[in-house]
Amino acid sequence: MKWIDAAYVVLREAGEPLDKRELSDRILERGLLKTNGKTPWETVRARIQTDINEKAEASRFRQVGHSFTLREHHAAPQTPGLPEHSPAPEPRLGSKATAGTRAAATRAGSAMSFADAAEEVLQRSGSREPMHYEEITKRAIDRGLIRPEGKTPATSLNAIIGTEIRQREARGEQHRFVRHGRGLLGLTEWLPLGLATEIADHNREVRTKLLQRAKEGSPADFEQLVRTLLLKMGFDAEVTNLSGDGGIDVRGTLVVANVVRIRMAVQAKRWKANVPAPVVQQVRGSLDTHEQGLIITTSDFSSGARKEAERVGASHPIALMNGEQLADLLAEHEIGMERQSHTLFRLVESDMET
Repeated sequence: MKWIDAAYVVLREAGEPLDKRELSDRILERGLLKTNGKTPWETVRARIQTDINEKAEASRFRQVGHSFTLREHHAAPQTPGLPEHSPAPEPRLGSKATAGTRAAATRAGSAMSFADAAEEVLQRSGSREPMHYEEITKRAIDRGLIRPEGKTPATSLNAIIGTEIRQREARGEQHRFVRHGRGLLGLTEWLPLGLATEIADHNREVRTKLLQRAKEGSPADFEQLVRTLLLKMGFDAEVTNLSGDGGIDVRGTLVVANVVRIRMAVQAKRWKANVPAPVVQQVRGSLDTHEQGLIITTSDFSSGARKEAERVGASHPIALMNGEQLADLLAEHEIGMERQSHTLFRLVESDMET
């Protein structure tokens, strides 16, 4: 069986969007495929993305945020009161959420982020034509995808998308959105395959290798890497003593406008296995007053760890950063890699005319 067919089988059984890691995990757990590759999630992502780009509307798959679903799952009759091409909204929590938490959010009617809502509106438009950000915002509000609190939600949505484009540019990632001028926005997946896709694939491979290098170094090297990242992000950070630190590896302080002070205590986990809930509890118990906790791992987190980190009423907030997020930030701040630029020529019309 091919990756693309195995993905179809798993998504049809799931009945809901799955991100690349969940999808590859289920394919392997079901025994549909076997692989010795270290990044099967990238393989399945590339196969599905290529299928979508080459076949467009004829593809069996659709991309929803950072996840994938089947077109047949969105072919139900229209919900009364919603415009054409606009099935009842399916809120998402992003690529790091589990299938269970996404389903719970859908039942509870949770709102999307502005960027995810914009992507949803554009995908459901049915035209593959750029749309003005004010119209995107209006449709997102009308469909209950976002619940803005400010007086200028369209301006906020446009600014958020601009920030995402700049961040993905800094990380060498392919953009979700494309600006066409005069406030018009489209999706990158609507563009034909070309140099931009090749560059994004190359940069994704570099980030994977960078994360692998972090996994292969010593624990002390990884702690120094985390410190370097915090310094690049504006923190005054130091590695703690090896003993008596309560499990905390790096402590840092971020001062904003000489007024706000954010104290961060970080535990660095150079692990292959997922970080479990007891580690989150240990970090929370090691925090000083007014400190926030952060766990950075080269692997990922168990569902129990994520629930513990988000537990309502806990004494201290704990943030989680997995290996993929770490690699993205290392790339954004050019740690362990460098940005290269090349001259690219294109033809123009009138210069050859006499």
